[in-house]
Amino acid sequence: MAQDKLVIISTVGNENPEKATLPFVLATACQSLDSEVVMFLQSSAVVLAKKGEADSIRADGLAPLKDLLDTFMEMEGTMYLCSPCIKERGISMDDVIDGAEVAAAGTLASEVLGAKSVITY
Repeated sequence: MAQDKLVIISTVGNENPEKATLPFVLATACQSLDSEVVMFLQSSAVVLAKKGEADSIRADGLAPLKDLLDTFMEMEGTMYLCSPCIKERGISMDDVIDGAEVAAAGTLASEVLGAKSVITY
């Protein structure tokens, strides 16, 4: 059982591979320390959850985003996608990876209030 809960809010997508990858580096590191991690993708970060999108995102010196994303989900991370953000980008749930959920501000507020720490990228 996780000892602590971390919420990571990510707002950067494929336009900046390093900033898109760093939240997942932190997330998987915290998961390996038995922390519960909730990832909330907003703004252009929602595109990272599209099937196949993470496959080509690589930042020098960091693990490939695809590997980190797969590890995050395999380690039972929770991933929420901002509902207005995916709507604006024409992304449907058929387009996204398994396990991702759509959520709005109320869910984010609840997760933030229940977390020990919150980090925004």
